[in-house]
Amino acid sequence: MIRSYLRKAFGEGTMISDFNLRSAALLGAPAQISFYFLFKYVFGLPYENAAIRFAAALLSFSVLFRKQFPEQLQKYFPYYWHFSIIFVLPFIFTFYLLMNNFHELWLYWEIFMLFILITYVPNWLIFLVDLFIGVAAAILMFLLLSNGMVLDPRFDIPLYSIVIFFTVAAGYIFSYSNKKGQLALEKNAALQALAVGIAHEMRNPLGQVRYNLDAIQDELPAYHAAGTSRELSEDALGKLYAGIAQGQMAVNRGVQVIDMILEEVRNEDPFRSGSTYLSAVAVTRKALDEYGYEADEERWKVHFSSENDFMFKGVESMYVFVIFNLVMNALYFLRLDPKGGIFINTALGERFNSVIVRDTGPGISKENLTRIFDPFFTSGKKGGTGLGLAYCKRVMRLFGGDITCQSVQGEYTEFTLSFPVICEEELFRFEEQLFRDNREIFIGKRLLLADHDTAHRGRIAGFLWPLGVEIDTAGDGGEVLEKMSTGHYDLLLCEMELPVNDGYKLASLLNSGQEIQSVPVVVYSGEPSYLYSGRAEKSGIAELISRPIMLQPLLSALSSALTVTSTRVASRDLSEKNVLLVDDSSVNRVAVKGMLHHIGIDKVVEASNGIDALEILERMQLDLLLLDIQMPVLDGLEVAKRVRQGSSANRMVPIVAMSGESDSTIIEDAIRSGMNAYLVKPVDRLLMQQKILQVI
Repeated sequence: MIRSYLRKAFGEGTMISDFNLRSAALLGAPAQISFYFLFKYVFGLPYENAAIRFAAALLSFSVLFRKQFPEQLQKYFPYYWHFSIIFVLPFIFTFYLLMNNFHELWLYWEIFMLFILITYVPNWLIFLVDLFIGVAAAILMFLLLSNGMVLDPRFDIPLYSIVIFFTVAAGYIFSYSNKKGQLALEKNAALQALAVGIAHEMRNPLGQVRYNLDAIQDELPAYHAAGTSRELSEDALGKLYAGIAQGQMAVNRGVQVIDMILEEVRNEDPFRSGSTYLSAVAVTRKALDEYGYEADEERWKVHFSSENDFMFKGVESMYVFVIFNLVMNALYFLRLDPKGGIFINTALGERFNSVIVRDTGPGISKENLTRIFDPFFTSGKKGGTGLGLAYCKRVMRLFGGDITCQSVQGEYTEFTLSFPVICEEELFRFEEQLFRDNREIFIGKRLLLADHDTAHRGRIAGFLWPLGVEIDTAGDGGEVLEKMSTGHYDLLLCEMELPVNDGYKLASLLNSGQEIQSVPVVVYSGEPSYLYSGRAEKSGIAELISRPIMLQPLLSALSSALTVTSTRVASRDLSEKNVLLVDDSSVNRVAVKGMLHHIGIDKVVEASNGIDALEILERMQLDLLLLDIQMPVLDGLEVAKRVRQGSSANRMVPIVAMSGESDSTIIEDAIRSGMNAYLVKPVDRLLMQQKILQVI
């Protein structure tokens, strides 16, 4: 607690703004030189020292070149800043006060120094620390250089102390008022930047949605009153599935953009709750597959070499957006160069591993290179906000690493993402925890693993061996059906491109319920999984995994498939459940009602506000209440409180909240009001099914 308070105090007392840097350099440095000649030759004061004045001027002026400091020294600049303030203000002013035997002029300047010090150091604790260090150093310097000089103060010390006290008090009042005004201006600027940032970041996923809707529209047959003009070909059907899948992926990315922006506004730490160990190759390939290229020509410009894989600890969605930003910027500057390219590779090191993103674009000038990670700085990119690379810098430092840039104008630009090396012991502990978390669901299960590559089958079986699950293997789709017809299995894990019968056909056959047992099917492929998702769902595939297969996504997919199977069995009993759906948006009610129908709930009563909902709750018995939180007339929180405090037969009915808010305080308020579960809009169908089964 003490350490966090000291860290907070140091942050509040370190006001490194452009204005402070410029004022310290452009006022402080000339003032020190002027004071030397003024006090020595005009006023003829007893003591002056050219070396001290020159050192103070040099320190004052040097802070102006903060952005030219080497990258590895940037994090130490706050300490350099405080050293400069201490030397130039409390040390020099107090030292000259003593060396000039409390001359009246220096008594005035000491008061002036206190006022300026408060302006630069607005936190009281850090102000006192800086003042104490400076005054103590001045006294020590005086004792070393005074040659036995005896101080003879000829001023009223108590009265002077009162002046100093009120100077400090007035200084803090002024500083507080100035800080509040500055915060208001910064907040207004931040809100404007946020609005621009949201608009800028959402254009990409919304553009992808529009593009894919247009593609779907082009593939649909023309409408005729007598019926469709033609049947859909296999190729056209594949394009429809791909368009839907890409549109859904774009919507998911858009939701993630909103979540990340809200986390920035709320100053939340997503790393603490959402971090995990990721494969650099797997997550980079996923980012490149899911990026919203405007044309195939853009996709062909990106080249990824995945020879050196490594694990790092981070948040997948945040890393994906770092890659998105770098690729988006590079493609912007490569649009006029048909031969240009983006080359991404991974590299291993002793202390840091790296992902290197290099493009053959126009490069960045030396004067701009030191500023590209500054918020709101843009150069050469129309419509940019200057927030992308600043966000990349924050993310990489949150991961314990960094992002740096090298560039030569007319040749290339190269960004290096560095990640701390994860030791084998840490990875071992992580894997052990994964096995502990998933072992229970695999107990007593029997799995059929189908892959034409014997070595790859062995590698996957090695992943699953610690779970104690019984594994049988097959080399092609025909062998899968043969084994399924003669033995019992709880799950099929297979490659999409399996010989004889591929993943689609096997899933369709195994979920048809005809002659062969029905089991969940998990499929992996070297192609981007989102391209398969629409057709996979229609074929009955439970989960998709992208190669190379890593332990965590593999266990997550298998566990989810087994869990979904059990929930589907349970959902057969939901057909007789009475559900009240309360939402002021008719569009949302239609969407949620369709989801409820999909999981077997058809007895749904609707209400558009809280008052109507309470009336329905008084006159009919319900099994579930799906309740929107933000509603006119009477919001969901108040409805839940009245239901729980009332005396109707529905007093203990399970309540699932639905809201566009993901803030933890809103969720806590919902639970305190009596709600049993919480869903964030847009609602995920599978998650809604799981929540409903839990509360019922």
